[in-house]
Amino acid sequence: MKSDVEELMPRLLPVECGSGTVGDLDLSGPPRNPQEYLRQVQLEASLCPEVVVAQIDPKKLRKKQTVNASVAGCHAAPVGFSPSLRWQQQQVSNFSEVRQSITRHRKHWTSQTLDDNVLMPKLTDEEGWKRFCLGEKVYLGTSSSHTDAEPEPALDYSKMGFPPFLSIISRLNQSTVLMVLEILIGWFEEREFVPQLGRWLYALLACLEKPLLPEAHSSIRQLARRCAQLRSTLDSQEDDKLPALNLLICLVARYFEQNDLADQQE
Repeated sequence: MKSDVEELMPRLLPVECGSGTVGDLDLSGPPRNPQEYLRQVQLEASLCPEVVVAQIDPKKLRKKQTVNASVAGCHAAPVGFSPSLRWQQQQVSNFSEVRQSITRHRKHWTSQTLDDNVLMPKLTDEEGWKRFCLGEKVYLGTSSSHTDAEPEPALDYSKMGFPPFLSIISRLNQSTVLMVLEILIGWFEEREFVPQLGRWLYALLACLEKPLLPEAHSSIRQLARRCAQLRSTLDSQEDDKLPALNLLICLVARYFEQNDLADQQE
């Protein structure tokens, strides 16, 4: 009589039982011929239980799970410091046009030759990127040391930082965009906002592709929270940093759809 397995599954190889019986097979030793090998496989399969239950140690399931997600919200803006919804919508529209323009003209700007003084850092050179984007004075924390008695040479980008020219940012692939963004946000976490930083953050966000990678999602949320935290410490609505901080929060929340971080109507 055929076994249940044989009835459900057709045989791929014919197996002759010969004169011996299943009890004559020795599973402890190697098969002596091909027929015996096939009979051993058949016998081992018949001895397997139809249902197997895995023995799982519940203690191993209680290990702490690490989830890299940013769910914390932003500091609420002081009364009168958050922008109107109409202003936010206009900034999102302008930003979308900037992104489209960069995409359309990327090939043109990539083909342009950089000036001899533009020496872009290597991908993994974090300190080099800080110097390149922010300049020596900001990087070293000496931006307030300038006096009228010591005039600075005009357009010394090594000291004031290279602006995010289209000829520069068009050369950055997504890995570089994300890495430089993370470097600058990390620097911003422990320091004040400066114009050079704002220009680069805006440009890098304009080059950041959607849908966002998980690490990009985490970084831009970190940026919005830092902007909101700094905004909450401002003393006046006339502070020069306020429009830039509002703009970055707006772009993260409204354009990149981190809606829980968005400023609401007062």
